[in-house]
Amino acid sequence: MRYIPVTEKDRKEMLIRCKADNIEQLFSSIPDDVRLKRPLNLPDAKSEMELIKYMQTIAAKNSNTGNYACFLGAGAYDHYIPSVIGHLVSRQEFFTAYTPYQPEISQGTLTAIFEYQTMICELTGMDVSNASMYDGASALAEACVISSSASRKKSEIIIVEDMHPEYRETAETYLKFRGIKHASMTVEQLLSADLTNTAGVCIQYPSFYGDIYDMDRIGKYVKENGSLLIVCANPVALALLKSPKDFGADFVVGEGQPLGMPLGFGGPYLGFFACVKEHMRKMPGRIVGKTTDVDGKTAYVLTLQAREQHIRREKATSNICSNQALCALMATIYLSVTGKEGFKQVAKRCVDNAHYVYEGLLKTGKFEKVSDLPFFHEFTVKPKEDITALNAYLFKYGFIGGHKTEKGWLVAVTEKRTKEEMDEFIKRAGEFNG
Repeated sequence: MRYIPVTEKDRKEMLIRCKADNIEQLFSSIPDDVRLKRPLNLPDAKSEMELIKYMQTIAAKNSNTGNYACFLGAGAYDHYIPSVIGHLVSRQEFFTAYTPYQPEISQGTLTAIFEYQTMICELTGMDVSNASMYDGASALAEACVISSSASRKKSEIIIVEDMHPEYRETAETYLKFRGIKHASMTVEQLLSADLTNTAGVCIQYPSFYGDIYDMDRIGKYVKENGSLLIVCANPVALALLKSPKDFGADFVVGEGQPLGMPLGFGGPYLGFFACVKEHMRKMPGRIVGKTTDVDGKTAYVLTLQAREQHIRREKATSNICSNQALCALMATIYLSVTGKEGFKQVAKRCVDNAHYVYEGLLKTGKFEKVSDLPFFHEFTVKPKEDITALNAYLFKYGFIGGHKTEKGWLVAVTEKRTKEEMDEFIKRAGEFNG
């Protein structure tokens, strides 16, 4: 049952425990002159069935990805979410759980976090992962700070221009108020830049505009110049693309929302953070470790969590001392139920759908190429019509259009889009005359 009412007998027993004759006595400490002298202005009570129907009627007025085909991405994506995720994360032992400082009573939560860390390491190719961050932007910013402090001789951070603008702004804010020099440049500028004083280079993989750069070339140049490489990756793309480990990444961070999390108006989401072993002890937040108890049985505990993060404020390596455990659990369940092959199939379907829409839009003659680089499930084209007007037109036909950027129209296509939806989207986009 959703709701178990308190009986009159229950009320009497509670009043006896409170040593009160009636409910009014429980509020005797509130002065009479501040009490409301009239009944609350509330509508008549509804039954549960009536209330649910009423709320559904109100909710139906909203536009959402349940009744609109979504081609909007730019950092948050409309992927299919297996129903098992909602069932499991709604269980009270997960939904109401607090920080697992006491391992004796938190083995379930700690085990789930350990499995999450393991999966993130397998996905990124890194040696170690933390228990998660607040979001992709904060994960990137923390990696920049660690990179800057890793060398006494180098401190500057370079952020490649095609980084998500909100991620870049977050990182620059962190760096600015820590007095860390930072610069922004294109990939072409990076590959000819003097990295003598550069501690770390940040690049998005694929880029915010969808491009997939020659990461082997970039990684080689960065490593030859003695700088650290920070890769901000799309986790679904990592199912098909070369592992960041293979081209020399020291940190791999990103947004975990595509791994089973809904489009919740910007959150709560999940920032994943992984790195090579060398930087493990400077990693922000917490890490769950595997050990054995006094009886020799497998046990899980919080480990390598620097207490300075709680008490030293500005002197700390990081002031983040929490994590998104429930969202990390959602990602863990998602990766578990899709499995390695299923996850690859999701990514492959995204690639196929995106390229189908891309080619279809170009064939209409209403869109121009912006880049010749390969892409995953997101691409930028330049419409001949106004983008805002185009999106408004598409919305009338049940489509949430792409994101307007300074380079053009950023369109995302996930595995959820059917051929019928894609064909209709291409048709309506091609026939629009602003």
